[in-house]
Amino acid sequence: MNFFTWSVLSKRVGAIKSLMKDNAVPRRQKFLVAFGIFYLILPLDIIPAVLFPIAWMDDLVLWIFIIYSLKESLDKYWLGEKTIDITENFEGKEFIDEAHFTIEDESDDE
Repeated sequence: MNFFTWSVLSKRVGAIKSLMKDNAVPRRQKFLVAFGIFYLILPLDIIPAVLFPIAWMDDLVLWIFIIYSLKESLDKYWLGEKTIDITENFEGKEFIDEAHFTIEDESDDE
């Protein structure tokens, strides 16, 4: 999966809310997101706002680092383009092909 496509980035950013609500997520990951939000709204930046075209670069680099660091955790929370490979669950097991069966509803017998 490509990290720098707009669709993947937007889905990962959208998954941050679900990640923050989950109690199973380690505090370190939540702190990293909280720090990124705090730095984004903080009036002091590494690159001053006077240099407008490049003033957003430090925020952008920080958020790319945060999203890249949390990409595996964020991928658990966004739905889409994820496929689950269940073949490993059935490795080495035998199956009967072309078996036909019917399921009778027990409520009809009463």
